[in-house]
Amino acid sequence: MSYFTIGVRCLIGAVFLASALSKVSGRRALPAFVASLRALRLLPARAVRPVAVLVVVAEFTLCGLLAVPHPAGAAAGLAGSAGLLLIFAAGIGTAVRRGTRTPCRCFGASTVPLSSRHVVRNVLLAGLAGLAAPAAAMGAAGGAPPGGLLLAASAGLVLAVLVVALDDLAVLFTAVPRQPAGNAPRRH
Repeated sequence: MSYFTIGVRCLIGAVFLASALSKVSGRRALPAFVASLRALRLLPARAVRPVAVLVVVAEFTLCGLLAVPHPAGAAAGLAGSAGLLLIFAAGIGTAVRRGTRTPCRCFGASTVPLSSRHVVRNVLLAGLAGLAAPAAAMGAAGGAPPGGLLLAASAGLVLAVLVVALDDLAVLFTAVPRQPAGNAPRRH
C-alpha cells in the first residue's frame, strides 16, 4: 500500500470521524443535524430522520473500514467513501442551485451557509478516495519504512484538520473589515 493510500485513508477516516462525532456529541447534535437536512428540502419529511441516522452510521462504518489493516477492508472503505462523498456533493449542489441558505452542519454547529466550496471539497475528497482505492486493494505496505508510513499518516491527519476547519478558515481569510473612505488612517 502506498504512502499516498495511507495518507488518504487517514485524511478521509479522520474527516468522517469528526463529522459523525459532531452529529452525535450532545443531546442537541442529532436533532440539529436532522433540522438542517429538513431545511435542505431534498427529502420527503418522513425520510429526513432515518436518512440522518443512516448518514451517521455510514460515516462511522466507513471510518472503521478505513482503519482496517486488510486490503479488502481498506479498498471497500475508500470506494464507499468516494460514493458517499459524491452523494453529499450532489445533495449540496442541488440545495445551492435552489438558493437554500442552510448552514453547513457537516462538522457540528456552524453559521456558514452551504456553498459551492462544500461541493468542491466533497468532490476532491471523493476523487482522492477513488484514486487510492485500487492501490489499497493491491495490498499492504510490506517493507515500507515506518518513518514514511508515520509521515504519510501525519500528513493525512493534518489535511483532515484543515478540511474540518475549512469554513472557519474561509471566514478568517475572506471577512476583511472595510473602513469607509473618509475614515482611513492618516499618515503623518
